[in-house]
Amino acid sequence: QVQPVESGGGLVQAGGSLALSCTTSGRTLKMYQMGWFRQAPGKEREFVAALSWSGASTNYADAVKGRFTISRDNAKDTVYLQMNGLRPEDTAVYYCNAVTNIDSGKPRFSSWGQGTQVTVSS
Repeated sequence: QVQPVESGGGLVQAGGSLALSCTTSGRTLKMYQMGWFRQAPGKEREFVAALSWSGASTNYADAVKGRFTISRDNAKDTVYLQMNGLRPEDTAVYYCNAVTNIDSGKPRFSSWGQGTQVTVSS
């Protein structure tokens, strides 16, 4: 299965931008439809965005629609999440995982990587 490795998080002021990356130490990502998820303190992990194998089809949670963009570079076996217009409520640990399909946004695998912390100050 995919063993994701997330990076790119950090501390940013509200309105700022960050770009997250997801690579793998296991199976190649290009075999899967992929998604980003996040977990804020005291909350359950939630779906953020997903894209198809080619990247042509995408799906976003309403909370991030219009601000976040998911993409992939299969040649580099990397999935990205460009986050613009960040808000304090976007503060969370961000994870990537394969998804069962991009419309459901359900993670395909039960194991998760370390994630990358995103903190947005007001």
